[in-house]
Amino acid sequence: MTNHSETTAQVTLRTAAELADALPYLLGYRPEDSMVLVALHDSGGKGRFGGRARLGIPAQEEDWEEAARQLARGLVSGSERRGAKPEQMVAYVCQEPAPGESGRDVKRRLARLAHLLRIQCGDLDVPVIEALCISGGRYWSYCCPAEDCCPADGTPMGLPGTSVVAAAATYAGIQVRGTLKELRARLQPWEGAAAREQEAALDAAGLALVPRILDEAGRAEVAEETLDLAERVIRRLAAATPVAGMLPADLRDDGLIGHDEAARLILGLQDRTTRDRAAAWMEGDEAAPALRLWRALARRCVGSYGEHAAPPLTMAGWVAWSAGDELEAREALAMAMGADPDYLFARLLHQACNEGIDVESVRRCLRADRAGKAPDAEPLTPTADTDKAETDQADPAPADEPDPAARIRRRRRLRSAIATAGDGPRAARVPGQRRRPAGPGPSAGRPPRPGTRHPAGTRTHTMGTEETTT
Repeated sequence: MTNHSETTAQVTLRTAAELADALPYLLGYRPEDSMVLVALHDSGGKGRFGGRARLGIPAQEEDWEEAARQLARGLVSGSERRGAKPEQMVAYVCQEPAPGESGRDVKRRLARLAHLLRIQCGDLDVPVIEALCISGGRYWSYCCPAEDCCPADGTPMGLPGTSVVAAAATYAGIQVRGTLKELRARLQPWEGAAAREQEAALDAAGLALVPRILDEAGRAEVAEETLDLAERVIRRLAAATPVAGMLPADLRDDGLIGHDEAARLILGLQDRTTRDRAAAWMEGDEAAPALRLWRALARRCVGSYGEHAAPPLTMAGWVAWSAGDELEAREALAMAMGADPDYLFARLLHQACNEGIDVESVRRCLRADRAGKAPDAEPLTPTADTDKAETDQADPAPADEPDPAARIRRRRRLRSAIATAGDGPRAARVPGQRRRPAGPGPSAGRPPRPGTRHPAGTRTHTMGTEETTT
């Protein structure tokens, strides 16, 4: 099996050890508590890596079969949409031992899940040629019965960075990003005393801003104030002294943004027009500090303001995708949909990113909006359902856009640029208001999200089962 790169010679993997070592480089991070499928395509008699898909391992064993079915079908159908059904698969189950458990125990416990993955892929006429368990720094093959090749206690993983794949990835500039927990921690809300101070600032900002937002003229003023403040903070972040490490960098950024500033930005970004205009900070020298700002604002959506994290999380996902970081983009957009499942912008971007749509088509649309003109090549023919949804969702026009139809056309261009997805009418939520579930459902009585980040650096997380498809 061969992995190809534009900047390196092809790398051929021949053993289970090499496949186990290659997984973090195939995904771009080290999976934890995950089930992974990697597609293989025939290329001149040699296997070539194709798409990859990951799901978190469900906590309840009775959910394993459905999760395996979704994972297999998702990867095969995605590959077919791109023009080639996989010929074979490699399956992985990855989970660290629980207290009092060994890696060998994990391998035995997850054997049924690996078997279900093989069955589901086989039902789609795509055989699994290797199934590996990775746990506790060791790996096991579910397909090799030879004791001398695959001992019962597993085979130790090689030292990170010492394999042929690691050398080729380093030469190509590919970095392994740690774990998904570490990536999500950058976007999780604070807890502790600082979180209570931030929530008080959000309450105070809501009392001051909501009456102005309810007035049409005041709404346009709040939009301009929000964008002006965001630009000042972006310049402040860009001028900050660089520091090494994700946590020190995030703590530095947190210290550069006041509670009141963060509250005003979070509430101002709930307006869709303001958000659309801020989304134009997506490339060049603006992109990196803008991404840092959106991450910092997502961390400030604390306590009862968890749903308000949808706009900054979506913006973080969009800028990351625009900058070429699809891994962070998918995670941020998935978290945005978790914060507000009805947030259409996040859903559209997540779908577009997963389906491999050219990000430049979205950038062209936003560049044209920023310049105040329609893009030359963008279609302006949404479906009838899209017409109705856009009309129902239209907010009062800003001062510089007196014609509401112009705003509706802009939204249609953006939706056409990334994908046309059906969505029912949804009333615009006034910033500062907290949406309540209409009836019993997954969100009714929902406890606060368990994944949190303390500004002093203490982090706890809970892994979900979002799909990550490359």
